[in-house]
Amino acid sequence: MVFSSLVFLYIFLPLCLAAYFIPKKIQIRNIVLLIFSLLFYGWGEPVYILLMIATTAVDFFAGLFVEKYRGTKKAKLFLTLAVVLTLSSLGLFKYYDFFTTAANDLFSVHIPLLGVALPIGISFYTFQALTYVVDVYRGRVPVQTSFYKLLLYVSMFPQLIAGPIVRYSDVCEQLEVRTCSLQKAAEGIVRFCIGLLKKTVLANFVGELCEQLIGGDLSSLTVLGAWIGILAYAFQIYFDFAGYSDMAIGLGKIFGFDFPENFRYPYAARSINDFWRRWHITLSTFFRDYVYIPMGGNRKRWAVNMLIVWLLTGLWHGASWNFVLWGLYYFVFLMVEKLWLGKKLEKLPAAIGHVYSLLVVLLGWVFFYFESLSEIQAFFLAAFGANGFSTVTQRTIIINYIAVLPVCAICSMPVLPLLRKFFLRLRSEKMQRTLLSVGQTVFAVGALLVSTAALVGSSYNPFLYFRF
Repeated sequence: MVFSSLVFLYIFLPLCLAAYFIPKKIQIRNIVLLIFSLLFYGWGEPVYILLMIATTAVDFFAGLFVEKYRGTKKAKLFLTLAVVLTLSSLGLFKYYDFFTTAANDLFSVHIPLLGVALPIGISFYTFQALTYVVDVYRGRVPVQTSFYKLLLYVSMFPQLIAGPIVRYSDVCEQLEVRTCSLQKAAEGIVRFCIGLLKKTVLANFVGELCEQLIGGDLSSLTVLGAWIGILAYAFQIYFDFAGYSDMAIGLGKIFGFDFPENFRYPYAARSINDFWRRWHITLSTFFRDYVYIPMGGNRKRWAVNMLIVWLLTGLWHGASWNFVLWGLYYFVFLMVEKLWLGKKLEKLPAAIGHVYSLLVVLLGWVFFYFESLSEIQAFFLAAFGANGFSTVTQRTIIINYIAVLPVCAICSMPVLPLLRKFFLRLRSEKMQRTLLSVGQTVFAVGALLVSTAALVGSSYNPFLYFRF
């Protein structure tokens, strides 16, 4: 089940909200939310619910033993066992076939593949479960003695499938005490509707353009088709993933939780380093705090540490060589910025930094979109003139979707927040509250109607990060 579906919007969510807000005790609300979270995951993965519960159980008991033997070698032993066992499921389901295939090709052997389906959201909930046991070991959070509360944290449906990666430290207190108010719920509804529009209108429409231009035979792809196609993909993946994060954060607020921000207008970045402070923030900070710094950070072998982090970042997104290349691609640019280019960019006009960042990111999405090296090569050849500049068919496709591109460009930049701030300065405080309240209501209703029409009128509704 996905947020951008009629079943979720008009059946699952209303039933969940009704069941959640009828009881007043937070313990009962937690149980209701846990039940609906398991139903949400079971809708698409009924078998793999057991895997998620088993992963949670491993880290739950490991946390208890870490606390019991705190300060001794046994605590570190139980932490190590938890990390190994938790990551083993991710390795088995996501990476076993990839590394086995590589070994078969390299050594000319025939080790059998598993051929199992990748459990939805396994990369996200595995990392979240790990943050709990690691932070208990570090003494940053208290040990959780209630299994159902830890399972609620891991399985909570607003952020279960595609994040943001919510650390246990972000919500441990909110599992015990949280405030559900009309104001917070209203903010959550508006935030959810913003994300819903991003996904159902912007991401889906621009995704259709991308699919028609670069989703098929690349032998006839031209310069115009290649560049507009990869630009469309850049907008699609941003509004797809950022839209989901907005919906997750909005749902969290409705239920009384505060989830961390995951995007901060990444296409407005002035450098690649700046881009990664804005894109998928919770993943970047996870690797920083749980991999890069424990390995030594900037203190020793920082270049090697960065290389490992970016190889892992690439592999986290998928068990495929194109994702490894994608991770190495960003490692190279971040190294160049750290050693030389970063200081020069700070002295140059901001526009130059923006153009440089957008170009690097745009070309980086080529490695992300195409899974085979032959397709990547064919795209770059076409983008730089191997098949001519344009064709009538491609120009017609672009014209049919041309209106959505400037809308995506405006919505991907911090233009609307600036206009909102400017507008609020022109009114009295009372008028601000009135206009904001009316505006939020009108927007929420309008967004729901537009999104519903978009879902009813189109069969194209993929969610890109489900495969990660």
